[in-house]
Amino acid sequence: MSGRIELAPGYSVCRIINGLWQLSRGHRSEAADERQTVLSLLRLVDAGFTTFDCADIYLGVEELLGSMLKEMKRSRRGPTTVEIHTKYVPDRSVLATLKRPDVAKAVEASLARLGVERLDLVQFHWWDFDLPNFIEVAGWLSELGEEGKIRCLGTTNFSPSRLEDLATAGIPIVTNQVQYSLLDRRAEGAMTALCMDRGIRLLCYGVLAGGFLTENYLRATAPRPPFENRSLAKYRLIIDEFGGWDLHRLLLESLQAIAAKHATSIAVIAARWVLDRDPVAAVMIGTRSEAHIDDNLRVIDLCLDDQDRGRIDDILARAEGPLGDPFELEREPEGRHARIMWTDLNSRRSS
Repeated sequence: MSGRIELAPGYSVCRIINGLWQLSRGHRSEAADERQTVLSLLRLVDAGFTTFDCADIYLGVEELLGSMLKEMKRSRRGPTTVEIHTKYVPDRSVLATLKRPDVAKAVEASLARLGVERLDLVQFHWWDFDLPNFIEVAGWLSELGEEGKIRCLGTTNFSPSRLEDLATAGIPIVTNQVQYSLLDRRAEGAMTALCMDRGIRLLCYGVLAGGFLTENYLRATAPRPPFENRSLAKYRLIIDEFGGWDLHRLLLESLQAIAAKHATSIAVIAARWVLDRDPVAAVMIGTRSEAHIDDNLRVIDLCLDDQDRGRIDDILARAEGPLGDPFELEREPEGRHARIMWTDLNSRRSS
């Protein structure tokens, strides 16, 4: 089974992408040891997992990847190349007043932090679709691609209708990054249909729901706040939407039985299930180190059979939600999902 997939002519990525949100200063309170982190990232590269996901708002992560690229060049690590996907996420407070020089400045800042001449994939996020200038901003990003600053353009958390707006405007979007897991299937339906029609591939985060889809919670009682990090707060809400902790536990028990059959882990089963869905190109596995290399390799090699999928479907048929399009709940004004979102991380970088 192939471990890579082509997103655009001449540009392929790993089907398992190293997600680096967990290394962001917005996620953790303790400072990472830069040298040890760089060495851990290089061990992922050496194992064949050469695609990394970061963002301008993942404070400190583009700089870490820049250090990794410098170390690769210094150590002359053979012909290996890496693919780095970043994001353009303007603060909500500035959306209405964005100008082209603002967008160009943000792209140049990402280029400088990474130490590269061209960004492999820029994924565009927009907090408020009531402000229609997102189409104009996406057009400016496309123009920067034509100037050689960006190789491929994608989106993050765009709804089907807003993706259609970009496609109708002639903006070449190759991917949309969405939350997609056994607990959150909002990417199915309208999103899947649009992407299949428009040739857009999904890059999926949250496939392990911040660790809730692992053995760690198989026998655990329902956790309550305060949580160790923001990811746990976020995905605990998703479990509530799914149908509550008891249904989540039944899902874990079903996944454990399938994992035992394949001599693997719950995380491997959960990730493979998402990877098998159309039009999913890749899943992002959050990482702080090389600790998950063996599981990542198992995800690539695993084949779920009809019995496995049927057992999972029996549980999913009892799910209550989440409902709506991807990220729709997270956009509800004053909603409990929206309240845990930070929409001004660029200003935090400069403060």
